[in-house]
Amino acid sequence: MRPINYLKQNPWVRLMRFDKPIGIYLLLWPTYWGLWFASNGQPSLKNLIIFTLGVIVMRAAGCVINDYADRHVDGSVDRTKHRPIPAGEIKPTHGLTLFLALIVIALFLVLQTNPLTIKLAVVGVFLAATYPFLKRLTQLPQLGLGMAWAWAVPMAFAAEQQALPASLWLISGAIVLWTIAFDTYYAMADREEDLKIGIKSTAILFGKQDLLIIAVLQVLTLILLATAGNYFNRGWIYDLSLIIAAGYFVSQHLQARARKTEGCFKAFLNNHRVGMAVFIGLALDYSL
Repeated sequence: MRPINYLKQNPWVRLMRFDKPIGIYLLLWPTYWGLWFASNGQPSLKNLIIFTLGVIVMRAAGCVINDYADRHVDGSVDRTKHRPIPAGEIKPTHGLTLFLALIVIALFLVLQTNPLTIKLAVVGVFLAATYPFLKRLTQLPQLGLGMAWAWAVPMAFAAEQQALPASLWLISGAIVLWTIAFDTYYAMADREEDLKIGIKSTAILFGKQDLLIIAVLQVLTLILLATAGNYFNRGWIYDLSLIIAAGYFVSQHLQARARKTEGCFKAFLNNHRVGMAVFIGLALDYSL
């Protein structure tokens, strides 16, 4: 247990959020959706390894650049004031160096694919690097996060098919909407403190209509996923996974209906199960 505790306490591990893997799960499942749809349920082992490692590396890079961007405000928020950069455990310049090193690793991984995937990866890095700064420019930073999350889908199709069929945007669109919904729950947990320090978010933009708008986004997510399933000739097992996802969405609303920090954060975390349920249904549907 001692090595595990050491890793959790290590500031570099905490900066990359390896002590909190929820972000890896939330990015991994939709990435796998893209791979399975793109490959008719049989992604190459090579691409499976590349994309899995890519998720881990790029999620870590996103956390590092997020903390670098928020280095002047994280110290004013109870939930983030103990993060390594605002706490003084890691210098901002060292954090930026780590971000660049992670991008180099991601570049090495994508170089093992093909020219189209490499070109798309450049856009992906741009989306990941700019998202944290959107919180100062727009009330829709969650849209930027959703676009960064969803970019894994065209990359998956490029890697598996070396093509970008129009149908992939159904999946990408679903991921964008889903991400806005679950990250709004996350932002609701910090809404009062974000208002004080001037950070913008959809939780602030949506105001009293937050739960209603989240519900609309979740319904649209399911509609797009169902449409994608129909286009790719998926069967009842996949459809069942969407029904299960809908059940999780309902439970999230029950958890967050009081708009308390703990309930909103639990609703956010529950989306790991949504992503996993859809992936399991998709994988089983293809295999059976």
